[in-house]
Amino acid sequence: QVHLVESGGGLVQAGGSLRLSCAASGRTFSDYAMGWFRQAPGNKREFTAAITSSGGSTYYSDSVKGRFTISRDNAKNTVYLQMNSLKPEDTAVYYCAATFHPVRVELKNYFSWGQGTPVTVSS
Repeated sequence: QVHLVESGGGLVQAGGSLRLSCAASGRTFSDYAMGWFRQAPGNKREFTAAITSSGGSTYYSDSVKGRFTISRDNAKNTVYLQMNSLKPEDTAVYYCAATFHPVRVELKNYFSWGQGTPVTVSS
């Protein structure tokens, strides 16, 4: 079992930055890949970014590519999402999740989820 806790969300003006963190506990952190998803009010939860277990490869949705950066520190059992140039449409609850699956954009492939941290971007 893996327990995930997100932090770092908040209110920011458009053009600003935030860094989300997700702390993991349970089984060995470097055993699994990690992803970030987000869910805006009235919308489905959508893939945002993912990183392999070693941190060697990263993946992004088109909507955040070039603005967001996912990283991980396996010594600290933590994955991060650096969000720059934020836009009002980035407003959502952000969730981190863990997966063993090679296809990382599908929600169904993740076996553990955090509780989410809200991000609000004002215009």
